[in-house]
Amino acid sequence: MTVTEPASGDTRRLRCALFVDFDNVLIGLQQLDARLADRFATDPGHWLGELATGADDDGTFTRRFLVLNCYLNPARFSEFRPHFTRAGFQVVDCPSLTQQGKSSADINLVLDAVDALAAPTRYDEFVILSADADFTPLIQRCRANDRRVTVVTASPAASAYRAVADTVMDATAFVELVTQTGALAGEDASGTAPTIAVPAQRAPEPSGEARTAAAPKRPASSAGSQKGRRAIVRLLQTADRPVPLSAAAQAAQQADPNLPGSKWESAGTFSAWLARELPDLRTTKEQPGGYVWDPTRFDDADLPAAPASPKDVTEVQQRVIRVTDIPGLTQATYGVLLGRLAADVHTHPFDTTATARRVYEACQKAGAKVGQATVRQVIAGILYSGLKLTASKPDARQLAKAWADNVIGLCRGAQMQLSKADEKNIRTWVTGGLLEPSH
Repeated sequence: MTVTEPASGDTRRLRCALFVDFDNVLIGLQQLDARLADRFATDPGHWLGELATGADDDGTFTRRFLVLNCYLNPARFSEFRPHFTRAGFQVVDCPSLTQQGKSSADINLVLDAVDALAAPTRYDEFVILSADADFTPLIQRCRANDRRVTVVTASPAASAYRAVADTVMDATAFVELVTQTGALAGEDASGTAPTIAVPAQRAPEPSGEARTAAAPKRPASSAGSQKGRRAIVRLLQTADRPVPLSAAAQAAQQADPNLPGSKWESAGTFSAWLARELPDLRTTKEQPGGYVWDPTRFDDADLPAAPASPKDVTEVQQRVIRVTDIPGLTQATYGVLLGRLAADVHTHPFDTTATARRVYEACQKAGAKVGQATVRQVIAGILYSGLKLTASKPDARQLAKAWADNVIGLCRGAQMQLSKADEKNIRTWVTGGLLEPSH
């Protein structure tokens, strides 16, 4: 059982050790957006403060960082050292010791983490900022010693690496955290109920039962409902897709076990309570079990797709979706998405957020069921492949090739055994057929 320090009120406080593989994180962010990378490197105190709160299966908690270590190559990134020192980090210089230019960050980080694992002070949680799968054995060692592990990545990470961590904050969630302008939503300084702001540019109204939860203005809330709402908001802010209603209900119940016994504060059901307490969330019961999501991050197109029939998706495609978590779009839909992205980068200056929003809207107008998260994921994959959208205006075929290269790279990183026929099948599928000779 995890041991925690007592804290004021009912919030648990975890003793944490944080290790930053600076080169890995910075380079990953640079591939996405140079401005985001600069903010990460020059204002670490900001995102560190955002990491100070979290939630797990036992409810919400705060983090007390007893160890703050940053490992960087001074030959390349010494200019950022003062920013981390000022934020309270111990900066460990990891110069290149090989002709290939690889720094010693990995081994230094592992040695310090193992020392922390054996230290007299018991660290409840180890937080590792890196997408490097080489740290998988370290995480396994931490878990074997009953320590919680949170991994934060700024670039694609192997599925096996993500699987051994208790919590994974992927690039999308970390970017949102770096760009947060205030504390994580959930409760303001006055202790009032959390709210999720809905952007002025609203997504098109979803079909069927997907809707924005609407209900009369809630009465003054008890401390119990405040804890439940905070748990749900934090869950949705770190989720990489819409969350099953059952998982949201479990998070609220773990934050306040009295909620079900009070019949969800006289609301009767969890869905009714959710509609009353967090009316800006969007929910649907069309999919089995139902889902809830933050409309500022996702929409109904991000919901899990209905199981495809054998004629719609091949066995190798099913394996790729399961192992790499890439969007399970049809070949035709991939073609629409990549075509709209190509048209947009030819018409407008590339900006990760603005471009993703315009491409999403263009796909909706074209009748393609593509979610906002899917668009962001494809753009990120193209950037990770090395294609620079700010310096050039690539056509649809170039975008398709870059996205396919990224997908094949994810498959190889997951150690999938692919034949030449399998790889051809995957490339044809995820490029929407744009690289076929007929195109």
